[in-house]
Amino acid sequence: MPPQDMTTAASPSGGAVPEHPGPDSLLDELQHEVAVFARRAEQTRLGGVGQVRNSMDRAAYLLLNRLDREGPMGVKALAAGMGIDSSTVTRQVAPLVDTGLVKRTSHPEDGRAVVLQLSPRGQSRLEEVRASRRELMSQVTDGWSREEQDTFRALLTRFNASLAARQAAYQPPQAD
Repeated sequence: MPPQDMTTAASPSGGAVPEHPGPDSLLDELQHEVAVFARRAEQTRLGGVGQVRNSMDRAAYLLLNRLDREGPMGVKALAAGMGIDSSTVTRQVAPLVDTGLVKRTSHPEDGRAVVLQLSPRGQSRLEEVRASRRELMSQVTDGWSREEQDTFRALLTRFNASLAARQAAYQPPQAD
């Protein structure tokens, strides 16, 4: 690592951070830290701790989590809620159906329509991954106060909401 002078300090990702960054420098450092976070998250797949079997593809985790939290729904509703198109959801759901984590069932009000539902096997697998990820978060934030953890969660939630709003503003409406 290059030597640092009195005006910089090491960031957690290893780069130099100016003591009093200007607006452009601050945004440059922020985008860098987000990129490092994304890389590290993908490298570990935020798979939690322990065995590799506790990891899960990001798309699968998000789909299973949404079905668990919001209940059975059709592909279009799932896609809309996730901010992606229906064809992407269809591709991502196929292996989940094939492995028995998600099941296709008839819509309760319109038997002709199909909804996706978390299977008991999917529920069990999701809980296993959640527990592993919870333990990882506990280890990564060990030494953080409850207030620091809550502040980080709140800011990350706000950041994700801003990204989602920006994406939605630039998304052309889907054709039916």
